Amino acid sequence: MRQRNRRQGRRKSEGDGGRDRWLITYADLITLLLIFFVMMFAMSRLDVEKYEAITQSLQHTFKSGDSILEKGSGITGQADKNTHRNPDTAKKPQNSGSQELTERELAFRKQEQELQNLMQVISQYVKDNRLEDQIFVADEPQGISITLSDQFLFDVGKSDLKPGSAPVLDKLASLFKNLSTVISIEGHTDNLPIVHASNYKDNWELSGARALSVLRFFIDQKHLNPDEFQYAGYGDTRPVGDNGTKAGRQKNRRVEIIVLRQLQE
Repeated sequence: MRQRNRRQGRRKSEGDGGRDRWLITYADLITLLLIFFVMMFAMSRLDVEKYEAITQSLQHTFKSGDSILEKGSGITGQADKNTHRNPDTAKKPQNSGSQELTERELAFRKQEQELQNLMQVISQYVKDNRLEDQIFVADEPQGISITLSDQFLFDVGKSDLKPGSAPVLDKLASLFKNLSTVISIEGHTDNLPIVHASNYKDNWELSGARALSVLRFFIDQKHLNPDEFQYAGYGDTRPVGDNGTKAGRQKNRRVEIIVLRQLQE
């Protein structure tokens, strides 16, 4: 009987201890969580202190150093030694390419202003003299195009300039004198074959001779710089009208004077 009571007592005491064992695990978990949060808090405090220290150091450095923009020594004290030694060198641009681009841009703007002024003056001259049906002015990608009808410049099948064209060519010569660009003079014809009585073999020769006559006027009579001119004859290869109609053929018989754009943006 005594042994049985002892066994039951042991089992009861062991059972009571087993019921409370989860409290130990829970306490361990709470302790670990507490330690974790304490460590996180300590680390965050450490980062803030480091940040404040770095901030104070940078502020001290920037306040004590000279300004680079004011040609000072900078943060390290060595940023602009060459400037103090040679002020003339400091004024020169370090990148010559950027200076060239700036000069090119200025030249381009100057050229465009000259071309627009030229177009405005010629258009007004044509309007004042009622020459709209003989002279056409347009702003083309390659430059300012001045188209002169062959009826205004030449007799049929000939390349000698008519006396009545001189005032217009004089006006153009006075405008071309101050331009710093190349002027292209191009002759064009319709597709009708040359008559046998003509002095020219075909439309190629006639168109080239007409362009050359206009060029000679500017160079020989008005003494413009020949280096600023070029000429070509295209025959009937570049029509602007329908060669199947009389009006179209009339449009194709022309001389184009193009003040070329030599600079591109």
